[in-house]
Amino acid sequence: MGRYSREFKEEALKLVMQQGYTPAEAARKLSIPDTTYETWLKKIGWVKPPSKPLPDDPQALKVRVRELEKQLKRAQEEKEILKKATAYFANLHK
Repeated sequence: MGRYSREFKEEALKLVMQQGYTPAEAARKLSIPDTTYETWLKKIGWVKPPSKPLPDDPQALKVRVRELEKQLKRAQEEKEILKKATAYFANLHK
């Protein structure tokens, strides 16, 4: 079993997801390592919001959407690979 309970993680993640804390602020508030907190965020698919505001120019927005679609596609492909690898290794241990 992990060091932190599922309930603790769920409540901890709400600091960023619902209350607007940055990951570093939330980790500091909870006295846990930043890397641990960021790992939890990654596992639930959280993506850091853009640091600069989105442009008003429709063409620039289209470019940004294409970039994000590429990132999403890659993340989905990586997820599928991990699912297949997990199933493969689970079958090896049967």
